[in-house]
Amino acid sequence: MPAQAELPDPVRAMIAAAISTGNKDKVAAVIEAAKATNPDDIAEIDALNQAFLDDQAKLATRKKEEETEAIRHAGMFERWTGKGELGAFRSTGNGDDSGISASLTLKRTGIKWNHKIKASADYQRSNGITSRERLFASYEPNYVINKHVFIYGLGQFERDRIQGYSGRYSVSGGIGYQMIDADDVDLSIKAGPAYRFTSYEDGTYDDRLAGLLGLDFNWKITDRLKFSQGANAVAETGTTAVAIIDSRNTSINLVSGLEAKVSDRLSTRFSYTVDYDSNPPVGGVSTDTLSRVTIVYGF
Repeated sequence: MPAQAELPDPVRAMIAAAISTGNKDKVAAVIEAAKATNPDDIAEIDALNQAFLDDQAKLATRKKEEETEAIRHAGMFERWTGKGELGAFRSTGNGDDSGISASLTLKRTGIKWNHKIKASADYQRSNGITSRERLFASYEPNYVINKHVFIYGLGQFERDRIQGYSGRYSVSGGIGYQMIDADDVDLSIKAGPAYRFTSYEDGTYDDRLAGLLGLDFNWKITDRLKFSQGANAVAETGTTAVAIIDSRNTSINLVSGLEAKVSDRLSTRFSYTVDYDSNPPVGGVSTDTLSRVTIVYGF
């Protein structure tokens, strides 16, 4: 029986060059071409490919272990990521309107503990009269039990003088479930008891036990969008919904947004916010909406 021919040196060099890039897609394409043109050497080609895949698996395991150790030994103020948004407008003529919108989001992902801080401010004047003045801040830690289940805590502050309250404080804790956790889509829900204290502009106050329902949804529509100048962009929709329900007043906060990345750190974002109160103070309305376009800086 004749000896099996060795893989030609040019083909071996081509495979080695692809492997040196560390790019799995490139290696897979070269391996497929090599098999098609060298059917008698498929076993040797497969051996080269398997050695590459084994090395990649070892590298991934080592990287994950190093990342875990880095998280484990990180200080309290380390490993935070976030983004800040800023938008403003000014119009004159038949009307005199101006406004500003700003927000900040900070996240820290740990081995078991995750933290999220949010703050936003919206201010608007129309013909010399303040028509919107809203502040919002929240802190949400959660503890991961397993891949799908987590325990959350939430502290939240709101101020909306136009709606009639100078301060509304909410605390909640309960359980959450990660329904979808994919590269392009993630969806989680949470629920638990809540306590809310509201201080109104007229000097009165109200405190009640309540229940909280929450939803967080993110969908990466596409990996690449091209602008006329050739920049790449990532477009994502992000939706959060939180409902706090008690026997007297149900409030719902819904935020939907579309974000396009124009560089590694800079993005533009369009968002639409709905704030609903089933029993607003006298003179207030149940539903407020806000559409805004902002510049986003990620860090």
